[in-house]
This record gives sequence, structure tokens and C-alpha cells, in this order.
Amino acid sequence: MSQQRAFKVRVVEVIAETPDARSIVVEPEVADASHFGYRPGQFLTLNIPTDREGGAARCYSLSSSPSLDERLKITVKRTEGGYGSNWVCDHLGVDDVIEVLAPSGTFTPRSLDVDFLLFAAGSGITPVMSILKTALHEGSGKVALVYANRDEQSVIFRDELVALEKAYDDRLQVIHLLESVQGLPRARTLEQLAGMWADRHVFMCGPEPFMDAVTAAVSEAGVTPDRVHHEKFLSLGSDPFADSVVELDDAGPTSTVEVTLDGATTTLAWPRSNKLLDVLLAAGLEAPYSCREGNCSACACIVLEGDLEMERNEVLEAEDIAEGIVLGCQAVPLSDRLRITYDQ
Repeated sequence: MSQQRAFKVRVVEVIAETPDARSIVVEPEVADASHFGYRPGQFLTLNIPTDREGGAARCYSLSSSPSLDERLKITVKRTEGGYGSNWVCDHLGVDDVIEVLAPSGTFTPRSLDVDFLLFAAGSGITPVMSILKTALHEGSGKVALVYANRDEQSVIFRDELVALEKAYDDRLQVIHLLESVQGLPRARTLEQLAGMWADRHVFMCGPEPFMDAVTAAVSEAGVTPDRVHHEKFLSLGSDPFADSVVELDDAGPTSTVEVTLDGATTTLAWPRSNKLLDVLLAAGLEAPYSCREGNCSACACIVLEGDLEMERNEVLEAEDIAEGIVLGCQAVPLSDRLRITYDQ
């Protein structure tokens, strides 16, 4: 039996951002603090209480910045019929304790010293806000944010964005697109905005129709694919907090893998019909994961030597793969020897 390592965090503040969005500020136990270093744009996976078969784990982006003196903060917006989002907004209060996995995700800039063009719609502002604040505080480039919402009352972080514009008036520009005023974002409007900053690195997060429209707009504006980054969240179909049985098939050919995880390096036999994550869990290593379906990037690691292939990938972009990033839950070996790290 194996289980992803989970941590308990205490809610220390609940902020009503809008009538249907809440920010939840949490603190890990002192002994666990070292496991909560994160990069801007990453997320936490919460274990939502439920009696549903398969659990109700949900991934929520961090809106706090790792470069500022801020406590861990996730921001959650209600969705119609959304079990997890409604439970968080209705039930989590100060001093409550909830189980989470360590921060994960690949929706994060490689460098902060570049110019950014950020697109967000609704609660898609959450990881984008983390990137925006970190880039302004720690980086040296300029930032433009295009933020779409239903109306002015729906603008999450409205006051904070105003304050940031004043503090960084020479580096930050925020453009609001309000459905109540301009209607739904038009393709031509998005193309014009993308064209104004076509030389920048683009990060986008929001509902699928919005993401599709922005993707088309930045492509039309001539932004090269290697500078376009999407955050994609798909529902988890399994419970990463539950014990899982790992049965390896070691009847066929076997490779050798050297894995660096949490500062320790281990060499293992890797039967080629098995996924890397399963091999590590079977060996008793606490490798990170969440969905185990290629949907969330919690299990991302970097190949330093050797070749492998992924059976499924719904989240990594071409630039990620070119840099050697793979999903451990979907990786099977092709070469005899491989070196992989989770620590970069």
C-alpha cells in the first residue's frame, strides 16, 4: 500500500473577495513548513470532506506570492453545482484544519526578468495574480493584465489591483473587460490587445471558451508558441489522499533509473511496462502526485539523462517537454539507463 504524503494546515483568515469568491489563508504546522515552498502560479490540492466514492480532492491555485511576506492563500469562486468550491466557501472558517498536498504545478515563469502579458477571466485571476505580484516585486520587466469579468462587483482582488497600479505605475497596466459594459470579449478586441504586446510572454487562465479565444488572438498577433502558457484544470477522477495498491509487472525488459527526490538519490530497477510513479511508490519513495491521469502536473519531474515517453499528457506544453519536464504518472522508459530529478 502507498499513499501520497499529506499535510494538515490551519485556516487563519477568510477574506470575502466578491459575493461568490473567498480567499482562504492557511498555515502549515511548523514542522511541515519546509514542504510548502512554491513558485508563482502553483496550486494546492485540498482533501474536501465527502462520503462520495473516489473522494473529492480539488486543486485550487495560490494567489499569494512566494517572494512577498505573505501567508499561503488560495482563492475559490463558487461554481454552479460545484461540490468542492461550494463546500470551501460555505464551511471553511478560521481555526478549521484541512488536509492538503504540497504545492505543485508547471504554470510558472522560467524567468521573472521578462515582460509579461497576462490574461485572466473570473477566478482565473488566482494563479495570474501570484505571477503578477511576484514579477513586479522580484523581476525587472513590465506587466500588462487583461482581466475579464461579468461586472464590476465580480472583479476579484479589485482593490489590490488598484493599489498595485499606483505602486508600479511605470511597470503595470491593468485593462478590465466587463460583460455588463462591453459585452463578452470580442475576438478583435483580444487580437488588438495581444498585438500591443506581441513581444511578451503570455500567461492565461480562465474558462475554456475564454482560453480558446485568447489562444487564437495571441496566435493571430504573432506571439510564438514557446511564449504562450495555459493553466488547465480538469476534475480529479481519483483520490490522491487514499491508499493505493501498486502492483508492478516485472516480467519483461527492465531499465535502471537514478532518481533525486527531496535531496536524496536512489537507483532503482524500472520495469518498462510500468509508470515511473508506480515504481517509486512501490519502492517506498514519497514521490508527488495528485490525479495520476496526466491532468494536473503535480507529478512533474525533469529527465536529465535517457529517453522515455508519456502515455498521456493534458497539461505540459511543448516548451515544458523541450526542457525535459515529464509527468511521472505517465512516463515509461525507452532507454536502458535514465536519470531523473524532482528537485529542480
